[in-house]
Amino acid sequence: MPGISLSKVEETAPALVSLYKTAGASLARHGLDGQRAAVYLVVDYSGSMKPYYADGSVQALADRVLGLSAHLDDDGTVPVVFFSTDIDAVTDIALGDHQGRVERIVAGLGHMGRTSYHLAMDAVIDHYLDSGSKDPALVVFQTDGGPVNKLAAERYLCKAAGLPLFWQFIGFGDPDSKQFDFLRRLDELAVPQKRVVDNAGFFHAGSDPLELGDEELYDRIVGEFPHWLAAARARGIVR
Repeated sequence: MPGISLSKVEETAPALVSLYKTAGASLARHGLDGQRAAVYLVVDYSGSMKPYYADGSVQALADRVLGLSAHLDDDGTVPVVFFSTDIDAVTDIALGDHQGRVERIVAGLGHMGRTSYHLAMDAVIDHYLDSGSKDPALVVFQTDGGPVNKLAAERYLCKAAGLPLFWQFIGFGDPDSKQFDFLRRLDELAVPQKRVVDNAGFFHAGSDPLELGDEELYDRIVGEFPHWLAAARARGIVR
């Protein structure tokens, strides 16, 4: 059973029905039918992200993540962290209020800064621990470049491997850019030398993320999640 029924999505967020159905098919393909998980969205608010806010790419990602979350979680909201040099906002996007929500949040934010992954990761970890959730969490972490502090980002990821959190990084921008070398490395960090389980994945959404089809996006977001779940259950990280 999905966390939220199709009829409820039709009633509260009719614009997301197609995404909800596509997400459900992807979860079924990956053996995740009926799986419960908290879903988080982390969005890069650094200066170079301006075009992706302007063309609706960030709002589109938020809508797609909401469509996925409606299967995995039953509260109809996705906690969202906007980050740059610091944490710009910790808020949420709800099924009943998703349209134009990113624009409304961003309207209240200040200067677009640089890219501090570790602060965003810290905000997610705090939120998850404070929520008291017993379900695992899938964190969709969007960025268009490497972090200002690589060491801190790596350290946070390795420390977080003992928590029931899986980090799925998504790169917006030129797939050939050196900007993403760090994320490729993060994706391949050694187990168990560096971290107890492989708790992260990474893929590119390309220079124009709006062109990436919903089906492909969902398959990439949830592709590594079942492998992590199995490993985390074997280690007692996920009950």
